[in-house]
Amino acid sequence: MELTTGILVFPGVEELDFVGPWEVFKVMRMLLEADDRVVTIAQSRECLECAKGLRILPDHDFEDAPALDVLIVPGGLGTRTERSNKVLVDWLRKVGESSSWVTSVCTGALLLYEADFLRGKRVTTHWSVIGVLRDECGLEVVEGVRFVHDGKVVTSAGVSAGIDMALWLVGQLRGIEVARRVQHWMEYQPMPPYAPEPVVRASLE
Repeated sequence: MELTTGILVFPGVEELDFVGPWEVFKVMRMLLEADDRVVTIAQSRECLECAKGLRILPDHDFEDAPALDVLIVPGGLGTRTERSNKVLVDWLRKVGESSSWVTSVCTGALLLYEADFLRGKRVTTHWSVIGVLRDECGLEVVEGVRFVHDGKVVTSAGVSAGIDMALWLVGQLRGIEVARRVQHWMEYQPMPPYAPEPVVRASLE
């Protein structure tokens, strides 16, 4: 079965939030020699600038985006503005309803909240905005984990945690052995030289 993964991008999006999962799904496609699609989608197809200055050209805008199996919503400083972008939030709500998986990385959870996907869900996000989701949004936020799965919604912690989430999704979609092959090809074996105390890998249903 051909899979289509769509990654939302917007001005001020955090680079690794979307490039990490993009790499995971692209490597999966390459290793399986599949016809899967991995596309970036923005409100406009014009060049946009990310949080740290990287500039990208989205593959699609909201009008010509394909139907999605997996929706990935990254975070970044731009989420503070996009939370009040009715066009973007309405598009998320519409597309997410028909997607098999609705996911966020980092503060992308704020956008999923605005699109009504997180109410009644257990979630996680970047440590710096846990209080926002918990106190202002009234959500049950799990701390110290890489990602949380609740129904078809998967939220991940900050930045690099999106890679863990994407690898887990590959395991759900294509099998654990495929996910291991992707991880091996990427040489994704995090061993940071100045690691803090170990964290829990994931929090699942």
